[in-house]
Amino acid sequence: MAHAQARFDITTDLAGDPVMVLEGAWTAFTVGAIDKPLRQLTSKDVSKDVSLDVSQLEDFDTAGAYVVDRTLRQLGAPSGSLAKIVGDTHSVISLLTAVNAAKPEPVKKAKDRHGFTQLLDRVGHGTVDALKEGWGILEFIGEAFTTVFFLLLNPKKIRWTSVVAIMEEAGLNALPIVSMLSFFIGIVIAFLGVNLLQSFGAQVFTVEMVGFLMLREFGLVLTAILLAGRTDSSFTAEIGAMKMREEVDAMRVMGLNPMEVLVAPRLIALLVMTPFLSFFAMISGLVGGLLVMWGVMDISPAMFIQRIQDTVPGQNFWVGIVKAPVFATVIALVGCRQGLLVSGDVQSLGQRTTSSVVQAIFLVIVIDAIFAILYMEMGL
Repeated sequence: MAHAQARFDITTDLAGDPVMVLEGAWTAFTVGAIDKPLRQLTSKDVSKDVSLDVSQLEDFDTAGAYVVDRTLRQLGAPSGSLAKIVGDTHSVISLLTAVNAAKPEPVKKAKDRHGFTQLLDRVGHGTVDALKEGWGILEFIGEAFTTVFFLLLNPKKIRWTSVVAIMEEAGLNALPIVSMLSFFIGIVIAFLGVNLLQSFGAQVFTVEMVGFLMLREFGLVLTAILLAGRTDSSFTAEIGAMKMREEVDAMRVMGLNPMEVLVAPRLIALLVMTPFLSFFAMISGLVGGLLVMWGVMDISPAMFIQRIQDTVPGQNFWVGIVKAPVFATVIALVGCRQGLLVSGDVQSLGQRTTSSVVQAIFLVIVIDAIFAILYMEMGL
């Protein structure tokens, strides 16, 4: 089907005002030929008082209306429903009004702000985001504890198969790396203690140094940081992948509570396995220190163990191990919460996994500092 060509001409009316005469068919098939000359029109060529003469128009669609409206706005002339039209038809003014209403909004150039203002802006937004995140974590902790409490009242509802599977994955499978890392940390502490205390002639007290540090701090903190990097990220990735596949929404449709199905088993598993891993981390660190003292100071294993028993009170073990359930709660809930916050794309999954690890490690360090202050006030 042949289409009449789109044409235009600039003339003047009897009053001397400019008139743009539209001729032929102004449709999606024809306006491409006149697009370039229309774009070249400027306010120097045509006054903003220009009017449209559509009396010779044969066909007109939204593509033609868009080109006309754009040209009028380009010249600074009234456009849309305010356009001055000669020989109007109802369809022409309706199309011009519609395309003018749908025109893209001009992009506002961002104001150049002073560096100090930008700094305050970032600090303010960061503070608000941190407060919102903290409030969200508290809400999630409250919901999770309520769910676990009611599950303990009715233990048959606990998914023990999931709990045991997570205990194996998060606990037993992590035992080699936790023990190995703690063993090498024990070696490092012992070497540093010998070198540092040798200048005071007190290198024999390295045994006490290894014992106190591994039982009170490093055994627990190293275990928690490893779990934050290993288990916490896997919790977020697993639940986040389920969220992306809309499996979590499907659970809710089937009447299942994600807190009972996904969060509670992970929380219970970590509450059981974290003290277990921490105990082996303490023992591995002490073994590392024992080997160094045996090789460097010629202190036999029996003497090392006897000195630990004599000079390092047993309460240090309990002071350290009591932090394990707290760290387990933080790691499990942060990982599960970030997984449930994943949206529908892979980028969100990566961001939430990173946030999960960072938040868990940060909270572990902060909570450990709080425990240290409390123990100091309690004289422990």
